[in-house]
Amino acid sequence: MLDRLTWLGHDAFLFEGPPIVYVDPLCVTAGPKADLILVTHGHFDHCSPTDIAEISTPETVLVCPQDCCVSCRDLVGDVMIAEPGAHLRVLGLEIEAVPAYTRRRRLHSRANGWLGYLITRKGERWYHAGDTDYITEMQDVNADIACLPVSGGTVMNPIEAAAAADCIGAGVSIPMHYGTFAGNLEHAERFRDRAQSPVRILAPNEPAK
Repeated sequence: MLDRLTWLGHDAFLFEGPPIVYVDPLCVTAGPKADLILVTHGHFDHCSPTDIAEISTPETVLVCPQDCCVSCRDLVGDVMIAEPGAHLRVLGLEIEAVPAYTRRRRLHSRANGWLGYLITRKGERWYHAGDTDYITEMQDVNADIACLPVSGGTVMNPIEAAAAADCIGAGVSIPMHYGTFAGNLEHAERFRDRAQSPVRILAPNEPAK
């Protein structure tokens, strides 16, 4: 899956399958139309109706938590509501909606039911953590690729993210949630230098291949 993955900046990723999958699309200026869009939660920098509309067609499937429904009510396509623990099969992918929350900050309360995603394709597993702390549920995550927030503030800082990466033990971890509204490249580099497991830092719109 890594050779088909592109970081678009912040928490946004494009997986050029098939199927074509976007997670938390934001400031999308080019790229293919989506077969599937996964949204982690309703904050403006993750649930952007403008960007979702830009990459959607009537056949696009949108998976999101309940609080995104109002923002996305005018969009075409099929909207599927997910909550933590949900298992979905969409366009040949196995998708598990997993918890994403912060313990110390009410901004990302566990009670909100916000999400990360585990996406399985042909036996390979990609974990997009969403906006989260290093939480106990990560002990149960088995992934080949892990995309983890590193900026600190409302999400994990680089040290916490490194601990999460080492707990998950993915073949490669990719830092996100920096360089836009919070954090910078230094946060990603500190994460890489602290983690004992492999880390790959991508530039915005740089394919991982």
